[in-house]
Amino acid sequence: MRIGEVIGRVTMSQMHPLARSGTWLVVVPLTTSGIGGDQKGRGEALVVFDELGAGMGAMIAISEGTEAAAPFWPKQKPIDAYNAAILDSIEL
Repeated sequence: MRIGEVIGRVTMSQMHPLARSGTWLVVVPLTTSGIGGDQKGRGEALVVFDELGAGMGAMIAISEGTEAAAPFWPKQKPIDAYNAAILDSIEL
């Protein structure tokens, strides 16, 4: 699981029927230095499925790969990254 910052949203004209319950966010993964505000600690942006309602600038916990689809079992959803939590604060 990684921590990331929401920097945008994805707008779609069509969506897979099983993914209509959420939105798609553009998220930048952060290293420890990135969480502290260092621009060098920001990774390449990725698209994350969100059912929790994270807003712009929110810090979220990102689950990726097989673990990202696990909350939807036994249904299969076309998801590679999932917002597992909205983080209120982070202490380093």
